[in-house]
Amino acid sequence: MNHLPQAWGRPRDDVYGPYDSSYLQSNQSHGPTQHTQSPVVTGTSVIALKFKDGVVIAADNLASYGSLARFTDVKRLRKFAGTSIVGFGGDVSDMQYLDRLLNSLDIEEAYSTAGHTLNAKNLHTFLSKVLYKRRTDFNPLWNQVLVAGLDDDSKPFLASADLLGTTFSAPSLATGFGAHLAQPLLRKVAGDEEAAAKLTKEQAIEAVKESMKVLFYRDARSLDKYSIAVITKDGIELKEDEKLENQSWAFADQIRGYGTQIN
Repeated sequence: MNHLPQAWGRPRDDVYGPYDSSYLQSNQSHGPTQHTQSPVVTGTSVIALKFKDGVVIAADNLASYGSLARFTDVKRLRKFAGTSIVGFGGDVSDMQYLDRLLNSLDIEEAYSTAGHTLNAKNLHTFLSKVLYKRRTDFNPLWNQVLVAGLDDDSKPFLASADLLGTTFSAPSLATGFGAHLAQPLLRKVAGDEEAAAKLTKEQAIEAVKESMKVLFYRDARSLDKYSIAVITKDGIELKEDEKLENQSWAFADQIRGYGTQIN
């Protein structure tokens, strides 16, 4: 009798013939297909804020391998159809999959004879359906995305979708730690749609940059190099290698008990 663990519960090969494993995938002889149980290389917060003429969105350029700040040049803001920006938080490999998916959709629409152009509202609807479908298949995409741009009436549009397919829209949004640290700062300047409609472009950019600085100081999975985009009727202004201004850890030397201080 075969006492090896892999043979438990199976008929003896020498009596009934070899076990038929043809139902398994040809490139996997060790078992059935498995799905990702948790993300490995991840990006942290994405933050965005509406103003009277458009939307400002920002994300740092760090992708962490667990707790290791491994990749420092990962751009997590992606431009689509020349009209919208999608900011990705969460798993980087799933972000790359969604990037390819949206690019193929962009090409398909560009060559369509219908004459339609994709806007932020279209993209958000598409992404929410994709995320919900993958969640229903018990194979979720481990991302939360923010979609910023203009809607069908050329008004500022900002909405989120997560790995469950849950959607939400507000004058200011943030993913990851930004939902706890940046949102209170953004809500001070745009607590509702009426306040956001009075906000100028300069005020919105300043609020987003200040929030990025707070995240750099408080979120261990963040970086001082970031991408920021401004979307208006005139187009998209995307900068991918911005550096936080007036930030320094020099003040730590003044903290009692820090380093080699003895007094």
